[in-house]
Parts: sequence; C-alpha cells; structure tokens
Amino acid sequence: MRQEQVSLWKIFGVFAKIGAFTIGGGYAMIPLIEAEMNRRGWLSSEELPDIIALAQSAPGVLAVNVAIFAGYRLRGFKGTLAATFGTILPSFLIILAIAMFMTHFQDNPVVVRIFKGIRPVVVSLIAVPMINMARRNNRSWWAWCISAATLLLVAFLDVSPIYILLTIIVLAFSITWLRERRKN
Repeated sequence: MRQEQVSLWKIFGVFAKIGAFTIGGGYAMIPLIEAEMNRRGWLSSEELPDIIALAQSAPGVLAVNVAIFAGYRLRGFKGTLAATFGTILPSFLIILAIAMFMTHFQDNPVVVRIFKGIRPVVVSLIAVPMINMARRNNRSWWAWCISAATLLLVAFLDVSPIYILLTIIVLAFSITWLRERRKN
C-alpha cells in the first residue's frame, strides 16, 4: 500500500487497538502488530523483523519504537506521531485508571489471583513471536546454533547480551575479512 493511501486516523486507531488490548508490553504486542500490519497490507512479513531489530537497538520502549518505525514507514513523520500516540494513549489511560482505583482492590484475593493467572499468558504472548521470528530468520544450521547458544548463555548463565553481540560482531568481521583476504 502506498504511503499516501493510509489515513493518519486509521494508523492511530490500529495502534490504539493494539495498545489497548495487549497485556505484557512490547514483546506481547509483536503478534498483534504483525497480524494487523499483514492483514492490512501495510508491512510485509519480511519487513517486520527488520523493524523489530531496529526498535530493539534504539533506546526506549520496544512497542513505542516499533510504532515509530512502522508509522514512519507508512506516512513519514506524521505517521510516526499517529502510531506513537495510538500506542501510548490507551496504556496511559489504563494505568491512570488503575492508579486511581487499584489502591482499594490491591489486596483483594480475586484481583491477586487474576494477575497471577495473567502471567503465563503474557509469557506465551512473548514466546510465540520470538519462536516465529527464529523460524523465519534462522535459515542455516549455524544461525540455529547461534540462537540456541545465545538463549543458553543469557537465560541460564546470566551472560550479558552486550558481550554476545560484541563477540558476534567481531567474529563476523573476522570471517568476512579472512574470506576477502583469501579471494585476493
């Protein structure tokens, strides 16, 4: 779809719907963003992983960063504003309402059980898009090895992702340099 054809109100409305109905933050929003963008033909399934990678590398909240990049892709700066406000406004209003009324119910056993019940759902909402991205982007055995090793190092050995990224960058640069040197 061309950038001029997508209305700013439609961008705002789609991202407001995503922001209003997502529990768990940025990673939990990814499947909804992907479904909405693909269904409307706004972004291809190949573009979204690139936007997510850019959003993760930028400082700030993942969901807002994805909205910024997707909105920019759709309508430039105005699309960025529409998508960002659409993503932020529902969460802001919900948090404001919770802050106003939750103090009366925070120790209520039913409310405590509801929040404990939501936790596994949030975990699965985060896991599904990560698994889908891994399946789409890991097209070789070494990419799967890198993903598995990174998961093990970060999840079980508490290795900082920064060290892993720096190591991969150095390895990729070294391999590329050696290949180029062999060609010459």
